Amino acid sequence: MGSLFDASERENRIKALPLAARMRPGTLAEFVGQEHFLGEGKLLRRLLKSDRLGSVIFYGPPGTGKTTLAYILARETRSLFRQLSAVSDGVKQLRDVLAQAKDLLSAEGRKTLLFVDEIHRFNKAQQDVLLPEVEQGVVTLIGATTENPFFTINNALLSRSRVFQFEPLKEEHIVEILNRAVKNREHGLGNLPINLHDDAARYLAGVCDGDARRALSTLEIGVLSSLDDLPRDKSGKPLGKIEFTKELAAESMQRRLVNYDRNGDEHYDTISALIKSIRGSDPDAAIYWLARMLEGGEDVRFLARRLVILASEDVGNADPRALSLAVAAAQACEMVGLPECQLNLAQAVIYLSVAPKSNSATVAIETARAEIKEGRVIPVPRFLRDAHYRGSEELGHVGYQYAHDCEGAIAAADYLGVDREYYVPTDRGFEKKMGERLLKIKAVLRQARPGAPADEDAPPSETEE
Repeated sequence: MGSLFDASERENRIKALPLAARMRPGTLAEFVGQEHFLGEGKLLRRLLKSDRLGSVIFYGPPGTGKTTLAYILARETRSLFRQLSAVSDGVKQLRDVLAQAKDLLSAEGRKTLLFVDEIHRFNKAQQDVLLPEVEQGVVTLIGATTENPFFTINNALLSRSRVFQFEPLKEEHIVEILNRAVKNREHGLGNLPINLHDDAARYLAGVCDGDARRALSTLEIGVLSSLDDLPRDKSGKPLGKIEFTKELAAESMQRRLVNYDRNGDEHYDTISALIKSIRGSDPDAAIYWLARMLEGGEDVRFLARRLVILASEDVGNADPRALSLAVAAAQACEMVGLPECQLNLAQAVIYLSVAPKSNSATVAIETARAEIKEGRVIPVPRFLRDAHYRGSEELGHVGYQYAHDCEGAIAAADYLGVDREYYVPTDRGFEKKMGERLLKIKAVLRQARPGAPADEDAPPSETEE
């Protein structure tokens, strides 16, 4: 009787599971996605075939198959599967599992596959507890994380593991998973009368951000909420079919949740994409990444600061107005706030994207600072030193020419005392004019160097731009 009761309990628990959990693949053949490391001939597949799996870290967004693949690997390697969550389990539970794994290996020669979900939530001391057993092969560790493991997992554990990065599932993967769920009678919705429209499946695949769990959950919500609307016969059996249309899919999804963590990898990856798109002069891509961050709840002050920095770093003097516009956008964000300040940010992003680019100011200051850190510091020439005190002449602080008293407001002087060139203007935008002017300025400055030949280039006129 006890076994029958236990079987009934298991069946009830399985029925209570969400569709996404019930449809979890059980074999590699059923697993969808991640072909870049799991396809035929790829690394993880080769490790499995050669029985050299070892400890691994699964890193990627939710709903891409990290937990599912851990279950499958335990089955493929004939290992005992044990699961811990770094959110709810601590060192005690961890030590218990490791002790049991050691006993199992000693008594039966069977390995334990230990799956630690959200492993990045273990602190360094907790992660260190795993090291001896991982090192000795007592357990095969699979750690799953949505955070970059190179920032959140200590180096000792990383050096003993291979990192596999999961990518969001492609739309065709999600469509395949949805169709499987509709047809599967044992674990899916195959016992219900459902007509999943192709455009509805494609819609869900497009808006779930590659998250199979989200797509399946939306499908389940739409089906179950529509089931009661079907007419029934005298026995209570539904008549007709649930037409799962694109409209029903959109209604079941409600407001789309953007996969964005203001304090995690998505924050850094998306701002990187925004900056690189602006630097690459693609306003459409830049606007998309800006919208992505705004929809994810990003702090507008952070965005405004980054645009101010970029205006000097990547546009610079090729368009000096860029910095003024970026600063004005930052001030506007403070004045009006969201949602209206999205217009100010969008204007700045588009302007900076299309503006001519120059990083000459960035290169100049970085080169000069690097030289100061690595080489001998150049002393201030005597004629440039402070002369506003009695006795400065006795110290030799003489010889300075007031530039405004010279032709073109340029005094022939050696202001550094050594031959250096940090600023190299580009030939783009306004900086092209600056470069032309600089050539004439340097012709005058060279006259002050000892032994320098006279240069016939005339200094720029006072009215020249």
